[in-house]
Amino acid sequence: MIKKNYIEIVLLIILGIATSLSLPPYNYLLINFFTFSILFIFLYKKSKIIQNKKLFFFYGWLFGFGYFFSSLYWISISLTFDQNFKFLIPVTIILIPAFLGIFYGVVTLCFIIIKPKKVVSSFLVFSLIFGILEFIRGSILTGFPWNLIAYSFSNYLEILSISSLIGTYGFNLLCISLFASPAIFILRDTKKDIGVCIFFLIMPLFFYLYGSFYKESFNTSDKITYDYKVRAVGTNISLDRFYSNIDPVTVIKDLIKISNPDKDEKIIFVWPEGILPHISQKELINYRSLFKENFSENHLLAIGINSQSSKNEEINYYNSLSIYDYELNLLHSYNKINLVPFGEFLPFEDILNKIGLRPITNNYQSFSRGNKRKIIKIDNEKFSLKILPLICYEIIYSGKLSKSSDFDLIINVSEDGWFGDSIGPKQHFAHSIFRAVENGKYILRSANNGIAAIINPLGIVEKKVKFGNSGFVDFSESREIQPTVFSKYGNKIFLLITLLYIFLIFSFNRINNE
Repeated sequence: MIKKNYIEIVLLIILGIATSLSLPPYNYLLINFFTFSILFIFLYKKSKIIQNKKLFFFYGWLFGFGYFFSSLYWISISLTFDQNFKFLIPVTIILIPAFLGIFYGVVTLCFIIIKPKKVVSSFLVFSLIFGILEFIRGSILTGFPWNLIAYSFSNYLEILSISSLIGTYGFNLLCISLFASPAIFILRDTKKDIGVCIFFLIMPLFFYLYGSFYKESFNTSDKITYDYKVRAVGTNISLDRFYSNIDPVTVIKDLIKISNPDKDEKIIFVWPEGILPHISQKELINYRSLFKENFSENHLLAIGINSQSSKNEEINYYNSLSIYDYELNLLHSYNKINLVPFGEFLPFEDILNKIGLRPITNNYQSFSRGNKRKIIKIDNEKFSLKILPLICYEIIYSGKLSKSSDFDLIINVSEDGWFGDSIGPKQHFAHSIFRAVENGKYILRSANNGIAAIINPLGIVEKKVKFGNSGFVDFSESREIQPTVFSKYGNKIFLLITLLYIFLIFSFNRINNE
């Protein structure tokens, strides 16, 4: 009996690890059909003979632990830059997947509590609970919607085009059903169950047909050519700059060289998040002469930079995207809303400070949240552009970008150097593809030690600076596209799909009881 339990533990962890290989950058999509089917078959058969709810929670937790252990190990790399945090590396590698595994444990716990008798009903309940818990994972507290199983489709653009209608969470729920559907054929109660299996297996074909039509519509839409460029700069500057006495002038000169400004061309330059060492928004003015020497009145600069404000002798620090003219006059600024837990702020700070925990960035001081998402309107004699700014981590949130579609372009600035040459920056980039499709908008991405790119509303990467390289991409033309259904209604659509699943569960239960 003990040996059997050990085998089950190893099996569930291996299933989780194997499933993670379907995610970027590996994208071994087909493996999910095996892992999810095996997981569902295991849970279904166990539900017939085991009543121990705690044990069922453990089953789901083991799968989740394996999944997140192998797909999120790279987070610990952010702790290698500061000697004060290195002791937390093994703790992070274990505790993060252990915590996130709880969500999958709740999935299997709810499954045994509900415990439908028939295969199809059980299959639908499993998919629905899994999809809902993934939504909760992306929403509770600050939310961490990283590595939804839907991201395994990041290379299959025609299929993931359906997220322009139903969003990533809706697509994710259907993906879970798709991958688990072969189990219906194996466990079927009646021949009619095979029809449900076939429906979900051919579902990607309908998505593909929709995506092909959507692509054709986009490619035949009117092209817009601008008389200016928006230049996203990609850099490969070491994070050691934060922990050494590097001269900021050196970094600025490197950035200017990579940006390759032409004083006669109208260009908006976009520099990555937090790229300037030891320089705040207020202090940047000290380097005015350097900027005036290399830029002209034909230029604007969008820079990811720290800022601060004072009120009642209390100083608040912000991670900002600020737009300047060539003389470094501040024109617009956006303060980041979705902050990285433990990186940019410390949850339950008063409690955790007492045991010596601190945020990793901003010299161990927590950033404050910005007041609201804002669209930056640039409108003068040289430029006319509406920008939705997103700083780093904010790109991962489906349905939370903006309540308005009245903007031309999403600009995402990021600092991915915290995660080295790992799979982390590639996973981060995949989120940008999904946000572009969901919202039907171009995304211009500027990153340090990441991937700078232009992503069109189909999710196609039109131009990019390869990971590990420095360079730039120019955005100067686009195609007109109507606001997507998802951009209008957001995650209300996920709610509708959830209600549809509930209706189907009750319907199949009624049919089985007749």
